[in-house]
Amino acid sequence: MSAIVFVAVAFLVFRGDLIRYSLDPKTPFQTYKPPPAPDYAQRKAWFLLPTNPGTALGREPAADIFFVSPTTYEGGAEWNDPIDDAHADRLFRQVMAPNYAGPFVRVGRIFAPRYRQAGLYSLLTLREDARDARKFAYRDVAAAFRYWRDHDGGGRPFVIVGVEQGGTLAARLVAEEVAPNAALRARLAGAYLIDTVVPAIHPALPPCSRHDEAGCLAAWVSVPASEIDRGRILLDRALVWDANGELQNLQGPALCFNPILGSTTDEPAPARMHEGAANATGLEWGARPAFLARQVSARCDRGVLRVSSPRSASLQPSGSWAEQRMAPGFNLFYADLENDARARVAALTKP
Repeated sequence: MSAIVFVAVAFLVFRGDLIRYSLDPKTPFQTYKPPPAPDYAQRKAWFLLPTNPGTALGREPAADIFFVSPTTYEGGAEWNDPIDDAHADRLFRQVMAPNYAGPFVRVGRIFAPRYRQAGLYSLLTLREDARDARKFAYRDVAAAFRYWRDHDGGGRPFVIVGVEQGGTLAARLVAEEVAPNAALRARLAGAYLIDTVVPAIHPALPPCSRHDEAGCLAAWVSVPASEIDRGRILLDRALVWDANGELQNLQGPALCFNPILGSTTDEPAPARMHEGAANATGLEWGARPAFLARQVSARCDRGVLRVSSPRSASLQPSGSWAEQRMAPGFNLFYADLENDARARVAALTKP
């Protein structure tokens, strides 16, 4: 019996390491054969796409949302996910889309490309192979954005939204495709890089400082306020893009946008100003979730958004070990982001 107990205790202690090892593709990226590339002229290459991408119908919002999904592929067999992976697709549609693309449905038409995302393991290690997998994923995101720009943009205002891995890829997209292009910058209402570390020194766009400002960058990474050391550890391990398109360790401070205040600031946001969290997991696409207002307070502290513990049990992490290391199945700032994005589109389009 004691041997069984010992094995059980050892499994609990080393469970994370064992699962992480199981997600390692164990093949050098240099010799890895990636899945076939998406063809963005085909509807199947997009998670979400308007019925008539090239023409905004009268009942549709006037803006477009280019949405880069967070991680949905756990990994194991591949460094980069085939775009037809059934489990990753199901996780996107049941969890990521309703919680993270959902706040922008009433702001603009959603363009969400499938891309050969790096598996979860690539986000849990600093190995060069993992960095290569993330750089590889960026190729698809850039190709999808250029397709939207050339075929479906139509001169409309647009918003870029990226979450977690998708936020890191969108950060490079903003720097390389949008910031140097005056015509695109003039149409950009805002870029939201959610749960994404972005350097505060020389950002590609000016950080958002108020709700009625367009063309700015809203980037933040959040941690529970009760976990004192987690923010420091997170920034110490954060990888950001350099001028050559390489992922390097963060040097210096990180940007911190407070979604409750709509501003990049260290000022505290009390819970009474919080407009609404939502657990939209499992909702039909486009359905409006019930909002839970005044759930959290938040304050930027040394480049990290420290968020108080929400009162509702529906806003607590759940799922498998791997799923708990992906973007959560709820959005603490759902209503705040919806209203913030609406205000930025309005600021861009006002006469």
